[in-house]
Amino acid sequence: MKPHRRDLPLKAGTRGSPLARAQTATFLALLRQFCPVLRGMEVFEEHIIVTTGDAVQHRPLAEIGGKGLFAKEIHESLQEGRIDFAVHSLKDLETTLPEGITLACTLKREDARDVLILPSSHAAVDAADPYAALPHGARIGSASVRRQAQLKHARPDLEFALLRGNVGTRLSKVENGEFDATLLAYAGLRRLGLADKASIVLSPEHMVPSACQGIVGITVRTADTELLALLSGIEDPEAKAVATAERALLDALDGSCRTPIGGYARLIDDATLHITGLVARADGTFLLKRSVTGAVADAARIGRELGLELKADSPSDIFLP
Repeated sequence: MKPHRRDLPLKAGTRGSPLARAQTATFLALLRQFCPVLRGMEVFEEHIIVTTGDAVQHRPLAEIGGKGLFAKEIHESLQEGRIDFAVHSLKDLETTLPEGITLACTLKREDARDVLILPSSHAAVDAADPYAALPHGARIGSASVRRQAQLKHARPDLEFALLRGNVGTRLSKVENGEFDATLLAYAGLRRLGLADKASIVLSPEHMVPSACQGIVGITVRTADTELLALLSGIEDPEAKAVATAERALLDALDGSCRTPIGGYARLIDDATLHITGLVARADGTFLLKRSVTGAVADAARIGRELGLELKADSPSDIFLP
């Protein structure tokens, strides 16, 4: 690692999608609000970094390397001192970070739920039975094995095809009829001002979200104690608690991009946490979902124990690399 010297402006590394840049802008605005001395000063500089996951759009993520595809190049820039901190969708961040890199803080969670996207001409969707809106044999565009597994489990008749790209691309391909429907994270739509594009917001009972969906995480060099101290001031305690539980669940399951895994934690009150975990086969023929409740202070232990329980009670072939 190159020696670190504090220079201004501080450089924030991010992916180049509209959503990633919106998240970075929100983070920097929050940091300025927290530190009045930074207001009106040109102390931050956005650095867009192309990741492997962004560069290769025509293949499933599992075929191009598995974990960390949206963070590897960003963390290399951080390790080498080209940026000072990195802004991530926490759901894209591997549970074991590269040497010398630390998750410095998590920001307040946006709505973690998934949404079903249908053409704008489609009639209203029944929230009690949202998948009834999909015609028999409908062609669903998605790159998420988690979403595919849960939807195929509920509707084995549905057909799936790869759909990747930014939010706008995916919305347009449903609207122009290339696909009958897709699923997206509600958090992304809300951050882009596109919440009205959701045909229906799916409850976590219908679709267990991805672990840490809707949470923005900031990483820095472990040795950068000055930035670590600064960022601790904007840490959201609730986001930290649920992210800790969900990332512990993921770590215990140790799945790959081929393994459909869901994890969703929420606080019942200031001291109590509820977490749901899901493991499935991509074709929907196996799905195991369980929930537990415990103390917020035990978030890591609760998530890990639930993950180990799910793994023990699932077919071993699900976790093959």
